[in-house]
Amino acid sequence: MSVKVVRLDLWIDPCFDQMLEDQPGIELSIMRLADPPEDNWKKLAAADIYHVSAAKDEVPLAYQVTSELLSRFPNLKVVSSTGSGYDTIDVPACSQAGVLVVNQAGGNAVSVVEHAFGLLLNLSHRIGESDRVLRQGEVVSRESLMGHEISGKVIGLVGIGQIGTRMATLAQAFGMQVLAYDPYVDDAEILRRGAQPAALDTLLSGSDIVSLHCPRNPETMGMMGAREFALMKPGAYFITTARGGIHDEDALYHALSNGHLAGAGLDVWSVEPPPLSNPLLSLPNVVATFHTAGVTHEGRTNVARVGAQQIIDIAAGRRPPRMINPEVADQALATFRS
Repeated sequence: MSVKVVRLDLWIDPCFDQMLEDQPGIELSIMRLADPPEDNWKKLAAADIYHVSAAKDEVPLAYQVTSELLSRFPNLKVVSSTGSGYDTIDVPACSQAGVLVVNQAGGNAVSVVEHAFGLLLNLSHRIGESDRVLRQGEVVSRESLMGHEISGKVIGLVGIGQIGTRMATLAQAFGMQVLAYDPYVDDAEILRRGAQPAALDTLLSGSDIVSLHCPRNPETMGMMGAREFALMKPGAYFITTARGGIHDEDALYHALSNGHLAGAGLDVWSVEPPPLSNPLLSLPNVVATFHTAGVTHEGRTNVARVGAQQIIDIAAGRRPPRMINPEVADQALATFRS
């Protein structure tokens, strides 16, 4: 019996398809967004594993993993996200249906960490501002573009998983002090990962830079609002390469425009790409990118390779290393072991 895997025809590094096609006993089908839905439904109805993009703006609602989709295609046993996030997957609905959800956490961690520090260095040294001044032909003194060193500053990490841990290591190399808040990691482990544990309010009020590295879920949605930005140090920087919706964009705009915060580096947005009318894009002290932190050649290749290997492991009945709802693993994997 072959294990049937299906994915949408959104871009993915070619190594993903190649690894699965080279594996005996795995059959890969591709659903094309331009095809009639009924053709794609036939492919999904036969699938054991659905590999779906983590980006909501890329996946039409009909192809997102909802309770409706799960009830329509009861043959599905595993849903695999293309990235570390899983915004297109209703995890509680999957758990209720006995469907295992896996992601590719850590696959692009190096890329995301480098990008986050790129945002930070751009802000602290005012690189983007200087670039704009030169290109516009303005005559200014160098001192008017004076920035700050990050050495000796305190960086507060909200989330210290694989990306947050790498952030802590790199921050220490820059001579920074590191605080971390993560309700899913105990204090001893946070210390082992290179940071001082702190409550969220303590971290916000004690950090020169706050950087988000947590998933978007019911606990984190709206976590950074007007109250939290007000708690941050005057002149602090806010960085996020996590997910849009964790921070309140209107509250952040207010904290930046009234001078309380010195700047923000934003890779994620409530709507992606953000419309030009988004007020944050009007501020000179905002460095903006379009959810590209993990989008490097190396990051995309590694995520695709990790994703394919997890599917190969699952097809062989092995427990994959990156499970979101491991409580249903035995149930979901039973068919692959028979």
